[in-house]
Amino acid sequence: MNNSPSQKIWKRFKANKLAFGGLLFILLLLLAGVLGYLIIPDQTPYANTMHLQLTNKKPGRTFQFLIISRNENIKETGFLEKMLYGQEANFKSIPVTSYREKRNIVYAREYIGDDEQAEETAYPLVNGANRYSRTFWMGTDIYGRDLFSRLVLGIRVSLSVGLIAVLISLLIGVSLGALAGYFGGKTDAAISWFMNVIWSLPSLLLVIAISFALGKGFWQIFIAVGLSTWVDVARLVRGQVMALKEVEFVEASKALGYSTSRTIIKHILPNIAGPILVVASANFASAILLETGLSFLGFGAQPPMPSWGGMIKEHYGYIVMDAAYLAVLPGLAIMLTVYAFNLLAIGLRDAFDVKSQNISV
Repeated sequence: MNNSPSQKIWKRFKANKLAFGGLLFILLLLLAGVLGYLIIPDQTPYANTMHLQLTNKKPGRTFQFLIISRNENIKETGFLEKMLYGQEANFKSIPVTSYREKRNIVYAREYIGDDEQAEETAYPLVNGANRYSRTFWMGTDIYGRDLFSRLVLGIRVSLSVGLIAVLISLLIGVSLGALAGYFGGKTDAAISWFMNVIWSLPSLLLVIAISFALGKGFWQIFIAVGLSTWVDVARLVRGQVMALKEVEFVEASKALGYSTSRTIIKHILPNIAGPILVVASANFASAILLETGLSFLGFGAQPPMPSWGGMIKEHYGYIVMDAAYLAVLPGLAIMLTVYAFNLLAIGLRDAFDVKSQNISV
């Protein structure tokens, strides 16, 4: 039984073990990003619970916490809302080294350092459980926040920026590239001139300029990165459309009186979907790198929203100290994610049998 073209493509893609591994890694990241607050220890919004006494603690450390007050006015959120936005804590706690109860009073020594011991302080006994422990699997940052929780939430920033930026670049690039390639002449000359102008500008500087115009923020970065990555798509689509517009099925659609838009959308674009998917995968990696670079420079996601580039910015000074992991871990996350998307792009290129002269990855 003969396989369909899509089944043959999928079979060739699966045969590339590295590319298939990259796809699995991306799907794992996507799952972690979607679940978000449900799988991290610090489920407060942006995982922004600070314990300044626990600054820069090594991975794997466990601390005891004493709840010293509760806020009954904070309501528990629903499952979906908690997954998307987190749950604001309804209590205030401090790390402690010792604890004892006497009548309705709790006597505890607050943690102030590994080599120091605080005086014993009395606290009123609160309703319900008043103690808990937490293990910081990847340590804490300079503000005493759980690094693992913020790394997981950083997945959402990188993947969402990459996705929206790629969609914007596809919308603009496919439209302009198809128009330039199909009509040629002055239309092609004008669009090609515009593409060359954008192409000549360094991507990071272009994104910074757009960010200045739109302002700093999470949503602005979508537009800024998308507007800087569409040229690759447009150049590819232009060349592919120019090669296909003279073939028989396009001439037949013209002879049947089909409109230009139908000819392009229904007959030409489906035949170049493979190269478009390849360049979209490569642009996804570029968008993630641009977003992290902007966050490092202060133009991307703004604190306290966790982003991998922002985490490197906060901790890059610790690379030469004994807490290099604070910057290495988000840097490693960026490297592995970009590598996975590049492997995916190469696998798609081989699976669709895209000629090397038409696209480079």
